Parts: sequence; C-alpha cells; structure tokens
Amino acid sequence: MILFDGVCHLCNGWVRFVLRRDHAAHFAFAPLQSAFARQRLGSVRLDSVALVEDDSVFFAEEAVRRILLALPKPWPMIARTASLIPRPVLAWGYRLIARHRYRIFGRTEVCALPLPEWKDRFLS
Repeated sequence: MILFDGVCHLCNGWVRFVLRRDHAAHFAFAPLQSAFARQRLGSVRLDSVALVEDDSVFFAEEAVRRILLALPKPWPMIARTASLIPRPVLAWGYRLIARHRYRIFGRTEVCALPLPEWKDRFLS
C-alpha cells in the first residue's frame, strides 16, 4: 500500500507513474488524508510518501526506493544505482523537495479522483 499526499500535484504524478508501470497490480494506494492512512499511521505527520508492507512502514526516499525495486525494468536498476548515493544525501534531497513541493508543483483543494480503470486500487 502506497500512502501519498492526495492534494499534491507531485505526489499524484508519482502515483500515476507507478500505476502505469505496475502491470501486476502489486500496489494499492490511499491518500494521507484518508481514514485508512490516519488509522494506519496514527499521529505521525507526513510530508512524504509512505509504503506499508505487512507490518512495516517505510517513509520518504526508502519508500520510493522499495517501490522502484518492485517495478519492471529499468526501475530496479535505477533504485540500486540510487542506493550508491549516501543515505544522508538522499534524505536531504528528498526532504528539500518535500518541503517545497506545493510551491514548485502546486496543489489542489481536494484529493484527485482516480481514473475508472484504477479505481479498484484505491482505498479511502
């Protein structure tokens, strides 16, 4: 399950990116604003994507890396290459973009609705 900021244009673009490449329908999605996300994450305040796998939750750049590893070629290779970059540098870059994502990419007032062919992969 991928949790994402449902009002963020960058985050919605990331979701569309994953949906178009996840032919096996491995991932389901829920906006951070959803009841599911609030129940799963509790009081954790997020400004990043999260990946829920079984009983574990991965955040930010680690979530993105794990998602890329699950997609078809060439994305796993890109994820492994990115793993060569020191974690503090990746974390800094991710936090920088996350902090300014609304200003750079924009936002909407309400969560976007998925296309009909993807509707069954979203929880609210």
